[in-house]
Order: sequence, then structure tokens, then C-alpha cells
Amino acid sequence: MPTIKVDHLSFSYPTESGETPLTLNDISASFPSHHFSLLTGASGSGKSTLMKIISGLYPQFGGRVIAGQITLDGNPVPDIPETNRGRLVAMMFQNPNQQFAMDTVEREVIFALENQHVAPSEMMSRVTQALRYVEIEPLRHRNLNSLSGGEKQKVALAVIIAMQTDTILLDEPFASVDPEARQLLLAKLSQLQRKQGKTIIISDHDLEDYGQFVDELFVLDATGEHLEQLNHETAQNRLQHFSREQNNTIHFELPTTAEKTLYTGRDLSLQAGERTLINQPELGFFQHHITLLTGPNGSGKSTLLSAMSKLHDYGGSLTFNHKEVAKIRPRQLYRQVAMVFQDADQQFLNVTVEEEIALSLKNSQQHEYFKSRLSRLLTSLHLDQLQDHVVYTLSGGQKKKLQILEMLMMATPVLLFDEPFTGLDLASMQQIMAVMKQVATDCQLTLIIISHQLFGLNQLIDYHLTLANKKLEYVEGLA
Repeated sequence: MPTIKVDHLSFSYPTESGETPLTLNDISASFPSHHFSLLTGASGSGKSTLMKIISGLYPQFGGRVIAGQITLDGNPVPDIPETNRGRLVAMMFQNPNQQFAMDTVEREVIFALENQHVAPSEMMSRVTQALRYVEIEPLRHRNLNSLSGGEKQKVALAVIIAMQTDTILLDEPFASVDPEARQLLLAKLSQLQRKQGKTIIISDHDLEDYGQFVDELFVLDATGEHLEQLNHETAQNRLQHFSREQNNTIHFELPTTAEKTLYTGRDLSLQAGERTLINQPELGFFQHHITLLTGPNGSGKSTLLSAMSKLHDYGGSLTFNHKEVAKIRPRQLYRQVAMVFQDADQQFLNVTVEEEIALSLKNSQQHEYFKSRLSRLLTSLHLDQLQDHVVYTLSGGQKKKLQILEMLMMATPVLLFDEPFTGLDLASMQQIMAVMKQVATDCQLTLIIISHQLFGLNQLIDYHLTLANKKLEYVEGLA
């Protein structure tokens, strides 16, 4: 099992203007073999970059090592032949769509094993074992495009487990996973580390549930200049700050009949192929409020938002401002309702941050409001120094902040957010939530938000709607 050593590493992504700002600057650390290590730090600090360098993806497929190196058991990563490296290290990306190559779950796992030259006689048993281990056997023959974000993350993890590599790198692996599944998968990973001697390194902003599993906690500072391993006491104090128990004390009001209903559902039903996702006698979403929508992976949350934005067929009745959604012309509806996608890359239309912002300002329904506040908003979200950067070179958290800001700038009266906080550290979440709250109040917007990341959301939301067993219900708690 290789010990991973980061030795005075400096790394850069050259910009459009030819500059080479350092994403990582002279950092050093050792990740012990057979241990469960957690890497955290601010959005954009370089955590994903570091993971990709460890895996060997960078600098082969992006960026440039300016100085230093990373070694696996004393061997520089670039010097290890790819066939050997693939047996030593496997990485799960922050966005699983970026690593899927096949159409179904089973074929995706088989494809990974074929690349490892696993004997055909061994493949099917490995596929079955991996899917069973992650508890997604029912998804085996499903099309990947039909899965929820959380289900896709589970599939990506099953692929990594089937590969049986010595070291497993996971970048924000639970960003779209519901809390129950998150705890299950963490326990499964810990079991791999304890019983099979795997080396586990996870990069995550959300530190909930890690306390009982982690051997080491590493923190990469916001500048990418210091990578520090915390001592045990400091690490535990930091992890306890993210205790799930804090959610148990949060209380929300329930909607009243005095509230103005914006969306109304009656005998509403949603299907995904042969599966019924939602059967709801009555449903209401309320104008000028911020509503949180939660529920297990694959329960139909994203499908509901798609139906509300005329992107998915429904049964029964679903009205927007007393008009049946199915009968509203798309152009008319999309002046009123916009979807903020789970994958930020799907929202971008231009090359640079500056171009993205300019397009949103040009098409804003509140042009003067945002024109006068744009500089302050960019600074508050730490995007002001990134305007010449190509959007696809940004970190996952930076992409999310840019995506949310530009969709808020459009000032569409209703914004439907699907996992908007993926890849955001706590400070970034607080910054973006403050912007969302202020803009929603000033511009009288209605926000509906799907999120599995619940820590701190009580500062933002008015109502909490849960989806379970095909039914939707407003509840007073957050947990």
C-alpha cells in the first residue's frame, strides 16, 4: 500500500491572458497508507486539484506543475505507468457525469473493469458485489441518464469499489446524497479501510458524520499555500461543529391559508418510466417565500421541479398562477420560471466569468438593481478576481457561486434550485445564502430549493416540504 507524499508542490492553471497564478503554492503533507484521511478547506483553495494530481489526471490532462512533486511509495506519480497506476489509485469525481462513459449502470462498471484488463470470468461477480455493497442492486439495468444526482454518486462509488484499487480518492462524494445514505456509505468506506486495508482520502466541505471514521483531518487554506494536518483534539473539535444534532432544535412555521399560492397541484402524479414517484391529492407552493424540498435520493424531487418548469409530463392538475402548466406557452412560462440546474456546467453559455456575468446583466429583469450592486456582489462572493478565468477551470464551489449569482441576476420571479450548495464550504454557503435572501426580498422572488446539505439552512428558508413514500408534506423541523 503506497504512502502518498506531497513534497513542496506548486501548481498553476494558465489563464486566457497567459498568466500562471498558483492554485497550489509550495505545499507539503503525507497521507498515511491504510488510513481514512479527510481533506477540507475553502471553496477554490485547490482541494480537487490536489486530488487530481494524486490520481495522475493532472498535469496530464490540465494545468502545470511549477515545482515539487507527489510520490506514491517513493515513486513520482507521472513516472508510474498508467496500467499500474490504475491498480493503485482510483478517483471519484465531484460530478459523476464527467466520468461516465456508458449508458447503463452495469455497463459502466464493466467498462471500468475492462480498462483494468480484469478477466471476463471475474467481471460479473465483481459487478454484483460492488452494487450490493453500495446497496444499489435495483439500479443495475437502469439508464444512467434516468438516475437522480445522488443515485449517480452511488454508482460512481460502486465503480471505484469494483476496481479494487489500493487507494480510493473521493471528491465531494456525498454532495447529492440524502443523510441516511451518506451515513451508510461512510460506514461502508470505513469498513473497506479497516477490514481490507484500503487507503481512503475524501475531500469534503460538509464535515457532518465524519467524526467516528476519520484518522486524520487535513486543512488546505484559502490561498492554497498551507496544507496542515490538525492534531486529534483540534480535528475533533472542528468535526463536532458540524453535528447533525443541531438540526433537531430548528423550528419552521407551517404555511397558512392566508398565504398566496403560486403553484397548486390537485391529484398530481409523476412517473419515471414504469415507476410512480409522486401521488399527491393537494399541493401548494407559496409566493414570495423560500421553500426547502427534501427527501431520499430518487424519490422524485428533481422530477417535480422539472414538471413545474414544463420539462416533465404529469398527471392530474398542476397550475401556475391559476393556469395549467401544460397549457402555458414555454416562452411565457420561462419569463416567470427558471431552473437552476444541479450541474453548473450545464448553465454556462460563455467562456469567461466576465462574459457570463455580462450576459446575465444584459438579460436581467432587474437591470438597474444589479448594475448598481454588481461590484459589491462579486466581491462578497470572492469572484471579483476571477473575471478573466475560463468558467470550466473554476473549482466546483466557484462554479456554483457564479451559477447562483447569474441566475439571481436574471431576476426571474420564480427560481427552482436543484442542489445549489454542492461544493461550497460553510463560509461560502453563508455568503451565497445572504445574497439569495437579500435578492429574494428586494426583488420579490420565490425560491424553491432542493438540498441534501442542511447545515445552516435555517438562516435562509421559510418553509420545509418533505417528499417520502410518494407524498409531500410541510413539516416544522429540519432534521
